[in-house]
Amino acid sequence: MRIDILTLFPKMFEDFSSTGIFQRAIGNKLVELNIYNIRDYTHDKHHIVDDYPYGGGAGMVMKPEPIFEAVDSIQLQTGDSNEKFPIILTTPRGRLFSQKVAEELSQFDRLIIICGHYEGVDERVNKYLATDEISIGDYVLSGGETAAMVIVDAITRLIPGVLGSVESARGDSYSDGLLEYPQYTRPPVFREWEVPEILLSGNHGEIARWRREQSIIRTALRRPELLYKAELTDKERQFIKDRLDILSEDK
Repeated sequence: MRIDILTLFPKMFEDFSSTGIFQRAIGNKLVELNIYNIRDYTHDKHHIVDDYPYGGGAGMVMKPEPIFEAVDSIQLQTGDSNEKFPIILTTPRGRLFSQKVAEELSQFDRLIIICGHYEGVDERVNKYLATDEISIGDYVLSGGETAAMVIVDAITRLIPGVLGSVESARGDSYSDGLLEYPQYTRPPVFREWEVPEILLSGNHGEIARWRREQSIIRTALRRPELLYKAELTDKERQFIKDRLDILSEDK
């Protein structure tokens, strides 16, 4: 997958792209990450990328010209100006990012992400250039770079070959609409706290059942709203009803 990021602060991505699974993904040529400085596509000596909003108001607005020119230049370089792929603008008003959205975006061979800034971006970028607007939560950040990193990280994990095991991605929280089950490792007893006996039994069927139940329990306690969209059997929904009062008391 090729990912092009347009930003005012390219140095923010230096450590991000050189550590952990992302470094391995790039090294194994599973991901190509290209960072473009929007200021490089201005034509004045001060490299101005923002201006006052028409109609008045606080703050500054990112100008459309350098953003359009950056995207045009990238597409011209790669010779795929007619290729259809997401051009994403990070913005607080965008659709909420989720594991489902990450899975959707991971199916493309390439993405362009435009990092929003200041009081926003000229509306013509939203209407005539970006094909998608994404927010990572109901809060405001200093810039879209952090949001872009979150989006790229979540997508990269889903690309075949990036993680050591396909099951690693499948077992993540939200991958099936539920929070992840509790995880344990050695030692089996630490400060008198024991690993659940079922995990030491070697009975993989019972372990899978226990983990599924724990995912449901944890979701019911911490993020009950997720249960409405989770894929649950009738038996599992009855399990929630039977246990809900007990779970609330044990919390």
